[in-house]
Amino acid sequence: MTRAAPEPRKTLDPDRVAQWLARHPDFFVGREGLLQQLRVPHPEARGATSLLERLVHDLRNRAEQAEWRLEQLLESARHNEAQYRRTRELVLALLEAENNDALGQALATQLSERFQTSAVALWCPASLTDAEPHPPQPPRHVLDDHAGQRLAALLDGRTSRCTRLTPTDWKRLLPHAQAPRKAGSCALARLTLGEPLGYLVLASPDPDHFRASMDTLFTEYVGDVVARLLVRLAHPPHG
Repeated sequence: MTRAAPEPRKTLDPDRVAQWLARHPDFFVGREGLLQQLRVPHPEARGATSLLERLVHDLRNRAEQAEWRLEQLLESARHNEAQYRRTRELVLALLEAENNDALGQALATQLSERFQTSAVALWCPASLTDAEPHPPQPPRHVLDDHAGQRLAALLDGRTSRCTRLTPTDWKRLLPHAQAPRKAGSCALARLTLGEPLGYLVLASPDPDHFRASMDTLFTEYVGDVVARLLVRLAHPPHG
């Protein structure tokens, strides 16, 4: 008579074991010797290590990760503080400008010295400059149809944008600044204050300085400040 093969031994479900141990934290009370005998896989080498050594290793990794995250937070805080100070100095310099030409010069100088912006242009409609006794001086320019159409095309319906800037566009939109031989990059912002007031162009010969993935909040903020100052200086209150 043929004997039936023994039924395979059933193994415990690891998840159920983990759940059971979690519900019975006193299991190892009185079984300290078992804790000393337990061997677990080593996380960085072949073989096994004691449970205590594995716990020490895991705790050390957690401490290192927490230290790294803390350093990242501190670095971010230092960057934000430096950005705030640079922005503050920029705005204060713009507020001290006595006319729109001085405003444009202050903008270009501050952005160059504090934000490594190679070139700046302010394109404003003639209605904003026709009351001035002299033509606008660079980086300010009177907005014409050609420049307006090209700037609108680069913005592609957006309020602000970072994009590549070809040498041809550089020569047209920043005629006062030497154009690079190859394509650079720029950050554009539309200037508005109840009505269109022109465009702000920040440019760099480095094609990766203003990347398409970059946030344009800073450019929009500077544009908002400049738009208000342009209007105020073009139409000073009569005292």
